[in-house]
Amino acid sequence: MTVSVGVTGATGRMGGEVLAAAADRDDLSVAFAVSRSPGDVVEGVAVEDAADFADLLASHEPDVVVDFTGPASCIEYASACAAAGVAFVTGTTGLSEGGFDALREAASEAPVLYASNFSRGIAALRRAVREAVPALDGYDIELTETHHNAKRDAPSGTALTLLDDIDDVRGDSERVHGREGDAPRSEGEVGVHARRAGDIAGEHEVLLAGNHESLSLTHRAGSRGVFAAGALDAAAWLADRDAGWYDFTEVLE
Repeated sequence: MTVSVGVTGATGRMGGEVLAAAADRDDLSVAFAVSRSPGDVVEGVAVEDAADFADLLASHEPDVVVDFTGPASCIEYASACAAAGVAFVTGTTGLSEGGFDALREAASEAPVLYASNFSRGIAALRRAVREAVPALDGYDIELTETHHNAKRDAPSGTALTLLDDIDDVRGDSERVHGREGDAPRSEGEVGVHARRAGDIAGEHEVLLAGNHESLSLTHRAGSRGVFAAGALDAAAWLADRDAGWYDFTEVLE
C-alpha cells in the first residue's frame, strides 16, 4: 500500500531533498507540501502556505508528515498532527528541553519519531562509539562536527546525540566547547568543536587518544539525500504504528 506523506519546510534545504527522494519511490506519494514561503513548485509539487497546515491535514488525510524545519515550527506541526491523529517524523534539531517535552506530549496522541540524524552510517558510528569508549577506558575524547555555513544550531543535533552516547557508557563528563588561551584538559572532559563552512552536508569525528595511540571514528555525508532517504524509510515504517515515541534505531532493527 502506498503511504501518503505531507512534507513541511518544502522550500528549505532538507524539504527539497525529501520531495526529491519521494519522487523516486513507489511506496510513497506526496499528499501536500507546505512552507512559510509558499508559491514555489518543488520537484513538481506546488508548495502551499504553512498557515493552512491543519486544514491540509483534514482535507488530504496523509498517513504521516515528514518535518525538517525549525524548533518553533516543528512543535506547531507536531501538535497539529497529534490533534489529527497523523504520524509525525522529524529531524529538526536545536530543540530545547521544553521542545522535546512538547514532542513527547504529541506522542501521547499520535506516533512520533524523532532522530537527530537519519543516516544508516551515523547509526553504525553510534554503535562503534559505544563499543570503543569503554574499550579505551581513560583515553581523552574530542568530538568535531562540520556543517554548511547556513546551519544555525551548534553543536549539531548529531553531535549532541554522540555526546549522550559517550556519557551513557562512560558516565557524565564535562563538555568543553572550543579552547582559547591557557586551557589544559581536565581529566574526563570531552572537547567539542563545531565548524561551519561552504556547503558541507555533515561530518562527525570522535577522536580517542591515549597510551601513545589514537583512534578516529568518522562519518561524512556526501549529500543531504542520505538523510531524506532515511526519513522516508522512517515515515513508511511509522505510518501504521500506535501512538507513542519512536526512535530511528527501531526502523533499522
